Amino acid sequence: MTASLPSLLPHATRDLARFAAETRFADIPPAVIDRVKLSILDGLGVCLHGSTLPWTQKVRDVVLEDGGKPLASVWNSGVKVGLAGAVLVNSTAGHAFEMDDIHKESILHPNSLSVPTALALAEADPTLSGRDIVAAIAMGAEIGIRIGNAATMALFLNGFHPQGTSGAFVAAVTAGHLLKLSPKQMQHAIGIAGSLGAGLMAAQEGAMVKRLHAGRAAQGGMTAALLAKKGFTGISDVVEAGYGGFLSTIARTPNPARLLDGLGTDWEVAKVGFKMYPNVTSIHAALDATRAVLAEERLAPGNIDAIEIGCGRMTFVHTAWAYRPAGVTAAQMNMFYGIAVMALRGDVSARDYTEATIADPEVLSFIPRIKVFVDDELEAMGPAFRHAARVIVRTADGRTLKHEVLNRRGSPENPIMREDVERKFAGNLAGLLDREEIDRLGSLALGLDTLANADDILRIICLAHPPMTIL
Repeated sequence: MTASLPSLLPHATRDLARFAAETRFADIPPAVIDRVKLSILDGLGVCLHGSTLPWTQKVRDVVLEDGGKPLASVWNSGVKVGLAGAVLVNSTAGHAFEMDDIHKESILHPNSLSVPTALALAEADPTLSGRDIVAAIAMGAEIGIRIGNAATMALFLNGFHPQGTSGAFVAAVTAGHLLKLSPKQMQHAIGIAGSLGAGLMAAQEGAMVKRLHAGRAAQGGMTAALLAKKGFTGISDVVEAGYGGFLSTIARTPNPARLLDGLGTDWEVAKVGFKMYPNVTSIHAALDATRAVLAEERLAPGNIDAIEIGCGRMTFVHTAWAYRPAGVTAAQMNMFYGIAVMALRGDVSARDYTEATIADPEVLSFIPRIKVFVDDELEAMGPAFRHAARVIVRTADGRTLKHEVLNRRGSPENPIMREDVERKFAGNLAGLLDREEIDRLGSLALGLDTLANADDILRIICLAHPPMTIL
């Protein structure tokens, strides 16, 4: 059956694997390296914040009970377990509060996958240098993103979670690069990872398991690379196989040309953006637009009759389902809840996503004033504008106020400053580390390529600290 259907792009898996295995730190442009280091900083803050949350701690408890050879730390616990168990917990933590980075086209959050994977291996093998680690993280993100790009939004609209599916490739390549896999071994690592990724999007409407998708993808990717190192074989054409391949099965209507377009010259990892709200990226442009109208007009909630949000179809499907207080995950993924909070409070922050706040009667009573619809003009602009939003606010005194945001704050098209990422990093660690430790960790992350190994970083992130009480 496999041979009866043509390859989507012959030798694509082989070519991606060769690039991932053979590219070294010196081959990566300095601007890309700087961007990757900023993502590492962001990822450390996000993962450590996520380590304190109840759903992460449930995963942690299961892993600690299971044990394993003490090779890598479960962050913020002071305990070591096996490599696969460590990344299962630490990558779950990275995706635990909707604050990990985002690559728009692939719909991937690479730092919650690559950073825990790389640092687990660096802890197990202190001979790995900072340059090795940065290069591996760059390679993992680059290859995983390219596969996600080729999958297109179809993968998501078919009901699969990109973080859990395409994300397995990020972790496999990150691990494979640090394990110094040959091109052929890397091809098998990718070939194994393609069978191990999983995750269903219905999880967004209230289940803790959405957080676990990142952990399972990292665990699967780590396992794939370790198996390939031992000579275990995977599907050699897993990405492009015409039948039973990753793209042909999960995406079904992919764009395989995106796998290799500009490989080595047009760096996808440099197009990763940062999240400035702790919720799903698809509502950020709408939040930015609503915030702009409220601030410019100094509107109080009582002066708002209605808010109308125009968006693309994917954002509508992803976020515009009827809200009910079904857990923090559901609130973070929902347009109605986020816009209502913004209208009532003028901003949206972590304190709005707790078990105590997600059923706030004031928020629930405001939601009927909000309408969300597919804006045909935005939809016609294509996937590059899938986060775009047009907001109309109708006031009690009869005014109609409009604001459009095509690119959310924190995206590559509407970038933030390094200082903004550093401020987010420090905010995520407030109450978890003291100020001196936060500054030290930030300095180490941004200078990772100058370090002999990751030991100093690991000493900070692996220490046990009291959990924060944000929920």
